[in-house]
Amino acid sequence: MKTPQLITAGIAIIIVIGLYAATEKKIFGPPEIHTSPVVATATKNISIDSILFQAKQKLSPEQISRISFLEHSVSRGDVRDQQLHIYHQLAAFWRDSAKKSEPFFWYTAEAARLENSEKSLTFAARLFSQQMQQEDNPQTREWEAFQAKDLYERSLKLNPANDSSRVELGTVLLYGGIASPMEGLGMIKAVADKDSSNAYAQITLADASLGSGQLEKAVDRFKKVAEMEPSNLRAIFGVAETAEQMGNKQEAIEWYQKSLPFITMPEMKDEVESRISRLKK
Repeated sequence: MKTPQLITAGIAIIIVIGLYAATEKKIFGPPEIHTSPVVATATKNISIDSILFQAKQKLSPEQISRISFLEHSVSRGDVRDQQLHIYHQLAAFWRDSAKKSEPFFWYTAEAARLENSEKSLTFAARLFSQQMQQEDNPQTREWEAFQAKDLYERSLKLNPANDSSRVELGTVLLYGGIASPMEGLGMIKAVADKDSSNAYAQITLADASLGSGQLEKAVDRFKKVAEMEPSNLRAIFGVAETAEQMGNKQEAIEWYQKSLPFITMPEMKDEVESRISRLKK
């Protein structure tokens, strides 16, 4: 990661934690796995079976015994409720005891699919979406993208008016390698065209412009969000870092300085102040 992107990455982490905290107190903690045909056949080179197999290789004998017990716990009675309970237990095990993200995400998603509520589906989709955007392995990223896509689509069936979920689905299509990037971009742009004050859509389009080298478009969208939300650090850093890339040192300095009153992390504030000092030389 290039140095000018470190601050933005830090802000992105804050945003992600905020999203998760809104619906879950903790970020990290078979019975027969029922998946939709789309999810099950989405990728040829990776599957949840291979992911679980690899993850289990690093477990202790006691942990293997616990997992085996949970995976074979659904045998009689109210199967749906039992499955939901077991999925939550499996998710908690992989989150808290094994500390493996993909299995945790998977069982959280299976519980969400079974529960079929907008809140649970969206939460699970965001787990996969955020992981996808940090994933270096193309096959794993594709698998994560298909999971996020399926979950967002299920959520949008329950609430088609949720523009945030629509933008997030567009982001998955844009960066996940499972569809034409233009399809994802078009979905995000449709939200921005319908409501130009949608900061989330504007920020996402600005990031896309930045990624494609359209720096002027990117900085214009970042500034638009900063005008609407003066304390939006993501937008402020977007303007500052883009201006720095364009060689506009004075403008970059001004925007970095605008961020200082809103930064609560001492390490991040130190980094911004160092950046300003370097630009002034």
